[in-house]
Amino acid sequence: MEKRENFKSRIGFIMTSAGCAIGLGNVWRFPYITGIYGGAAFVLFYLIFLVILGAPIMISEFAVGRASGKSAVRSFHVLEPEGSKWHIFGYFAAAGNYLLMMFYTTVAGWMISYIFKSAGGVFSNLSPEQIGGVFEQSLANPAEQVVWMVVVALIGFAVCFRGLKNGVEKVTTVIMTSLLILMLVLVVRAVTLPGASKGLLFYLKPDFSKMINNGIGEVIFAAMGQSFFTLSLGIGALAIFGSYIGKEKAIAGEALNIIVLDTFVAFMAGLIIFPSCFAFGVNPGQGPGLIFATLPNIFNSMSLGRLWGTLFFVFMSFAAISTVIAVFENIIAFAIDMFGWSRKKAVLINAAAIIILSLPCALGFNLLSSISIPKIGNLQSIEDFIVSDNLLPLGSLIYILFCTSKYGWGFKNFIEETNTGNGLKVPSKIRFYISWILPFIVIAIWLVGYIHKFILN
Repeated sequence: MEKRENFKSRIGFIMTSAGCAIGLGNVWRFPYITGIYGGAAFVLFYLIFLVILGAPIMISEFAVGRASGKSAVRSFHVLEPEGSKWHIFGYFAAAGNYLLMMFYTTVAGWMISYIFKSAGGVFSNLSPEQIGGVFEQSLANPAEQVVWMVVVALIGFAVCFRGLKNGVEKVTTVIMTSLLILMLVLVVRAVTLPGASKGLLFYLKPDFSKMINNGIGEVIFAAMGQSFFTLSLGIGALAIFGSYIGKEKAIAGEALNIIVLDTFVAFMAGLIIFPSCFAFGVNPGQGPGLIFATLPNIFNSMSLGRLWGTLFFVFMSFAAISTVIAVFENIIAFAIDMFGWSRKKAVLINAAAIIILSLPCALGFNLLSSISIPKIGNLQSIEDFIVSDNLLPLGSLIYILFCTSKYGWGFKNFIEETNTGNGLKVPSKIRFYISWILPFIVIAIWLVGYIHKFILN
């Protein structure tokens, strides 16, 4: 087995972990969910739940990764009490990473294809209906869907092929830095548009009457769900990066840095989208089509619109690719840990596997569009349902129970690992909350997701 690498720098660890957490959930889902649930009042609850839900689960994943020095598929083997079966979850975590990439590569492909569409002037002089039609035509074209999915897979694995320090860490740091600079440029453009102030008010001034109109319980659960899913928790996607760091810094402070960066990107995405929507009289709560059907129309109406549209989709692609690279690194680590393969062998075999496994999603909008499940949807929705509605919440529950139960790793070992190093410490008094209250919240999110999907839908 080849020698295990560690991160070259602390900033590399933070940027790579943030790159994993920062994805389309931040820049695609967050703005339209915020739009649906009334703006700033929703954001307020989102931030609260990010701290009380997201942070403890992220800390537990990092702690398990750092203490074991292994990926999710082997970390439980190292830390579990002898004779226990916690390690079985490692295989579900591995499956979750593969399943996530089976549809994420296709969606990331949409983002990259839109860079070229925007730069090439495809949207110029088109009506809003025609712009929506461009996306529909793209989905209906199997060759286009497969080509862009393969491009994403090859980019991600090419970066991972170069190793942790020279590939994943170096490239992700450049991508994340570029993403932050691009965001600032786009925010300045958006907030200086005529009429942008209405969008800023909607986004930044809490209006609790909007919460009441949407149903307070529904808004709270939506905020809870978004804070939970935005960090990619529960399938060990972050645990691997814990295994690549030393013991110099306490884990809680590092987790907080990543959460702050993740939140900053989501927040800034809102500062781009809401002022732009209000400046051009567009409803920001119209769902996932906002990015592909509506925003190109807005950029059309701006001076230098082709430039701003292209920059926006470069930014979106960076957010998507950073997650792809991070999860691919996780998948490669599984193969190295499980089979003792070299990095080169793990990359080549997994690149072929991911491309083949991603074909159903890429073809699910065209050749395989007849395949669907009532109340869930097409192949992409089915894969997303398995990951987002099941593996993420239930996986997070496993991590919490493993770290706090005397039948697992145990709270004493968990808190000792978490607080090793300089920086923010987690008080032992938090034990009751993490052991008893947090698991019930996670179970509630999981059950409410089912109720919404199968009973209320």
